[in-house]
Amino acid sequence: MTEPLTSNTQAILLLTAPLIAGRSETSRDLLSLSEYNRLARILREQHKQPADLIGSAAQELIELCAQPIGRARLEALLGRGFLLSQAVERWQARAIWVISRADASYPKRLKARLKEDAPPVLYGCGDVMRLENGGLAVVGSRHVDDESISFTEKVGRLAAEAHCGIVSGGAKGIDQAAMHGALVAGGVVAGVLADSLERAVLARDNRELLMNRRLVLVSPYDPAVGFNVGYAMQRNKLIYALADAALVVNSDFEKGGTWAGAIEQLDRLHFVPIFVREGAFVAKGNSALLQRGGRSWPNPESGNEFGAVLLTAAELIAGEPRQDTLPLMVREEPPACDSALTAKTAEMPVEHAELAAIDAKPSSGEELLKTVREILRRELVVACTEEEVAALLAISKHQAKTWLARLVDEAVVEKIIKPKPVRYRVASDRLL
Repeated sequence: MTEPLTSNTQAILLLTAPLIAGRSETSRDLLSLSEYNRLARILREQHKQPADLIGSAAQELIELCAQPIGRARLEALLGRGFLLSQAVERWQARAIWVISRADASYPKRLKARLKEDAPPVLYGCGDVMRLENGGLAVVGSRHVDDESISFTEKVGRLAAEAHCGIVSGGAKGIDQAAMHGALVAGGVVAGVLADSLERAVLARDNRELLMNRRLVLVSPYDPAVGFNVGYAMQRNKLIYALADAALVVNSDFEKGGTWAGAIEQLDRLHFVPIFVREGAFVAKGNSALLQRGGRSWPNPESGNEFGAVLLTAAELIAGEPRQDTLPLMVREEPPACDSALTAKTAEMPVEHAELAAIDAKPSSGEELLKTVREILRRELVVACTEEEVAALLAISKHQAKTWLARLVDEAVVEKIIKPKPVRYRVASDRLL
């Protein structure tokens, strides 16, 4: 069963989604990502949410939001309620869920890494929480030889043996080989599709895996949309953003989506360490990626060796540890921090030494709170307990509790009571 769409997600779908069900063409008036981000900023400034655009008292807000977009266009998009109901019925019949950036279940890795480039809407099938697991992103060409397929399936098997997830794109060739290798060996896989999600979730080979929570399929594009080169290129950054490290098995030279995605990571985004396969069977692009900063894949032969590669992968970016990449990487904890906090605090960069002596500076409380406010807006993408926040900021638990209560009152942070323990997260309407 799929959960009902939230009101915010319904509004975002009306504004940005083609709602293909029952139609052969999509609307040309949909808001682009940049236009939606502009509208979302207006809503935040007004302390409103997308759902307020479809409420009974929405006209004044629509007028305000329509200034950079056009009132007629905005009203036409928001008036597509019948098309939305048709599309939702079709998705639910196929067990496809839909979440938006305004939902708490939206993958925190995408928000943290992509920020406003994160897709406003995600469609998927399977356990959405699998998208938080990380793992190894495996990418490569569609047209490869049997040896490359065999190599990639082995990578998938080793990932399963190491209890590490595989993240890939679901395309023929390298993508499917990595996913198949992991799934056959009992592993878990996240497939980020550029097209035909609807067809993939109905495929007989996928149904049991989806129901057993070993496979999750997700796409930022309408479940019925067909192949589009641009979509395939754009979804690559989602694959990297959901992973802890990446392996390029095979890449063309200076062309194709695999090359473009890897170069974007190496030159600009730096989400994860990029490993590249070497050897006699690799394409010319692999050697070029190694020259551009990719790291040679060490060819682990066991699950333990595979796990060791990922545990040390964060140190391979710029020759020093990257605190924001591998949650598996264990860092030295502050003396007062309980060891049970390692898993979550390891995801957070402790770069705020100016807060270490906070208890010694009571007269600067308001100024320090301002600094804390900005820090926690960035860092509490993943929900944390009071103890974890105290460890993050190197302050006492009492001080952390006091500041968190203040930020909850300001609606900067939201308090999550269930399930226990109590945790805190940046308010979901801070990134719609």
